[in-house]
Amino acid sequence: MTKAYLTHRPARLFADPFFRSFDQFFGDEPFGPGLLANFGAERSGWLPAVDVRETDEAFIFTAELPGLTKDDVSITLEENVLTMTGERKLENEETKNEYRRIERSYGRFTRSFTLPHDVDTDKVDAKYGDGLLTVAVAKAEKSKPRQIEIS
Repeated sequence: MTKAYLTHRPARLFADPFFRSFDQFFGDEPFGPGLLANFGAERSGWLPAVDVRETDEAFIFTAELPGLTKDDVSITLEENVLTMTGERKLENEETKNEYRRIERSYGRFTRSFTLPHDVDTDKVDAKYGDGLLTVAVAKAEKSKPRQIEIS
């Protein structure tokens, strides 16, 4: 693989299944075989965007899940690993003159995040609204920053 190959090829093509299959067939996959699996994504699956931020009180995860309901999503916390799973199903598909175009991604997804050991796993709050899932995992009392008085 040459440097020109990486710099002249649009990044959006790396995610396109057709171009990935083409690269695999000719042995020129840009990221090496199976690398996407290391990120917890299936090659043809859907991977929703998740923002992660830390406050003094909690770790907050916000996932974009448009078109899903709270019943379509499952959240687990086991051994300090927060896992969100769900599925967006393909709606009734319309075809005209044997032409169709589907740009939105569908299918099952799984996102997992390893949390630090200083979280309170008994204090987890999840809310869903307007296509956004927000999960807050509270920090343990001892890990919160505090002001120390000097005597």
